[in-house]
Amino acid sequence: MSGGSTPELLTLHAVRLKGVADDRRIAERFALDQAVTSELLLDYQAYGWVTWSEFAGSGGWSLTEAGRAENERQLATELDRAAGRGLIAETYQEFLPLNERLQRACTDWQLRPTEDDPLAFNDHRDRQWDRLVIDELKALAKALHAVSLRITVVLDRFDGYDVRFADALKKVREGDHAWVDKTGADSCHTVWFELHEDLIATLGVLRSTQLS
Repeated sequence: MSGGSTPELLTLHAVRLKGVADDRRIAERFALDQAVTSELLLDYQAYGWVTWSEFAGSGGWSLTEAGRAENERQLATELDRAAGRGLIAETYQEFLPLNERLQRACTDWQLRPTEDDPLAFNDHRDRQWDRLVIDELKALAKALHAVSLRITVVLDRFDGYDVRFADALKKVREGDHAWVDKTGADSCHTVWFELHEDLIATLGVLRSTQLS
């Protein structure tokens, strides 16, 4: 994995994908050497690209505005060298309707509307309702595999999203329903959100513009 990207790029990019994360989680994202990753993070802090913050006894790195701009500059250069901008942009357009389906599935997992309350919390007692959501996630897993195959041809660092999503879905199907939208772990929602962030960062677009 990551054969087409440098540790320098992957370290900065992992900070963006994780949002807020410590050295270990950033290194683990792309299977980087943690000592090298920690040195790079300190360099990036000196450059003003990342900042360390702590809350309630835990801390992590996050991108500054300058770091976000640098990340997108590096990604654009990498993508142009790979001559794959057209394919990634085309695949992103195909990803967007899948993304809408994923959002609806997660909403349906969290909410179970009733006649009295259209925003009623899903207590998961309606097994048929949950089964339909899981079936949709299974269909999305298959679609994600096809997306992953296409974009990984361009850049190796896209590898693994489909596997991580499938692993989370397997846990859901085995009865651990938290893995649909669990935070702080590679749940279905977390993995999908990260891929979306990866695509828009790579193409240099905003979520709100949807590459219009």
